[in-house]
Amino acid sequence: MSDNRFKDHLGRPIIAITGMGVITSLGQGLADNWAALTSGTSGIHKITRFPTEGLSTRIAGTVDFIAVPAENSVERSFAFARETTTEALAQSGLSGDFDGPLFLAAPPVEPEWSDRFALADRAPPSKAEGDAYDRFLAAMRERPDPVFLEAVQFGSISERLADKFGTRGLPVTLSTACASGVTAIQLGVEAIRQGRTDRSLVVATDGSVSAEALIRFSLLSALSTQNDPPEKASKPFSKDRDGFVIAEGAATLVLESLESAIARGAKVLGIMKGCGEKADHFHRTRSSPDGGPAIATIRAALADAGMDEGSIGYINAHGTSTPENDKMEYGAMLAVFGDRLKEIPVSSNKSMIGHTLTAAGAVEAVFSIQTMLTGTLPPTINYTNPDPTIVLDVVPNKKRDGQPTAVLSNSFGFGGQNASLVMALEPA
Repeated sequence: MSDNRFKDHLGRPIIAITGMGVITSLGQGLADNWAALTSGTSGIHKITRFPTEGLSTRIAGTVDFIAVPAENSVERSFAFARETTTEALAQSGLSGDFDGPLFLAAPPVEPEWSDRFALADRAPPSKAEGDAYDRFLAAMRERPDPVFLEAVQFGSISERLADKFGTRGLPVTLSTACASGVTAIQLGVEAIRQGRTDRSLVVATDGSVSAEALIRFSLLSALSTQNDPPEKASKPFSKDRDGFVIAEGAATLVLESLESAIARGAKVLGIMKGCGEKADHFHRTRSSPDGGPAIATIRAALADAGMDEGSIGYINAHGTSTPENDKMEYGAMLAVFGDRLKEIPVSSNKSMIGHTLTAAGAVEAVFSIQTMLTGTLPPTINYTNPDPTIVLDVVPNKKRDGQPTAVLSNSFGFGGQNASLVMALEPA
């Protein structure tokens, strides 16, 4: 006979978080990141990885302190994921093979142009003037290049993680733009709810900051051009915001059924109560101005959690610092929470760590859990010139004491990918 103490309002297993790991531009590990985040420290800095002369944006939240065997996005993303997973498993008290499925959010990377040119230059003389891909293939046939091959196979990140940590079954790699981290969490939650496993390993990583990435986002007018000083560039919900700051990072969460976690004596850090996801067909990059899909996403997460709007005590906003997205998110939150929105503290971690893209949803989920565990609301820095059309209780510039028992975290991405999470402290 099943124990109803471990079932949610729909009779599904309650999902516990028992391990967390994180890397951002603020540092490696949850302790260092949390100390920096709550002190209002910024990890945004001038780019040194590649030349930025002539570019309108010359700043980022790159992670440059993790050693990688080759300077490419796949190796960086794998290294970040490896380190955060090691931390999360240690905190969860699990050792040996994980013996559960792996869900990975990873950036849809491509080899950088410098690497493509170098490979094409190696083509034999007979192919020197031919089609670029014919030259690539000829060069690879003449002399295999394992480093280049690894750099073009972003799906290999999950395979390497699966081998290292002993996950079960085929690892799943997904990419749903800025919502990727939340989508990976949702897949991990559903695997447990459906009875396919007692635990799942959720990883979101992004080490894809490159000259090409910077240029592509700049062409979309999405990036801040306020380069000096770098730490002042990201200013969510401010009147003078002008774009997001591209960044890197990773986060890992160990999810388990509450029953399984308690049975093995694990410390429960929090509960993953609800997940919501809705598509937005308005535009390939822009969100619907009326916020309809975002509104539906937040409401879906609350419904999945079996909670009403009055239960949320804190919001970890998507808060990118782009003029359009911040306005849309505010409108969506206002539609859901009404007049009470002014009473709910709101923070944007991106003001300090930048936008970690594929990793953002998972990184911010970790920080949301930590907010409840510590009773500390991290600030939104650079909030000195509030947008008068966005009336929020933005935690301004300095941390605030507060003890929310339930948190909403939003992730709204390109391509109409919208996802929200509701997290809570351990039930009595």
